Amino acid sequence: MTRGAEAALHAFVEGRRTALFRSAYLLCGNRDEAEDLVQTTLVKVVLGARRHGRLENLDAYARRTLVNTFIAARRRFWRREQAYGDVPDAPGRAVDGDTGLMVRAALAGLAPRQRAVLVLRYWEDLSVAATAELLGMRESTVKSHTARGLAALRAAVQEEFV
Repeated sequence: MTRGAEAALHAFVEGRRTALFRSAYLLCGNRDEAEDLVQTTLVKVVLGARRHGRLENLDAYARRTLVNTFIAARRRFWRREQAYGDVPDAPGRAVDGDTGLMVRAALAGLAPRQRAVLVLRYWEDLSVAATAELLGMRESTVKSHTARGLAALRAAVQEEFV
């Protein structure tokens, strides 16, 4: 890889890290996990750019890598278990008046693909066609994930307001 290509790749990583982190945080709902996701994504992007030479659309490649890495991590068995310091006496939800926290909590309750579709459509502001291409699914699948995901978000948020 040439020195100019390395400099361009470095500039891309520095310029897009924050935007990728924001998307990763919405996908994960956890700051530490989002940092790990961005780091893993950027390593894959840099290695992919070096392996393939010049990538046509580095931004789209990074976004797709971020989403695919997130979905793959959610499939792993060990991700299904969560360790807690203390066992709670009774199940319960913390009530927080901040709408942003409520929406992020509702977003965390969605299936990984639904969450990815909603983040790409409404946070990254991608079209249905661009989201479908990025995730490798049909436009009708993107539309159905969007509709079901929004319905689930509405139901979760309405529960908090009632």
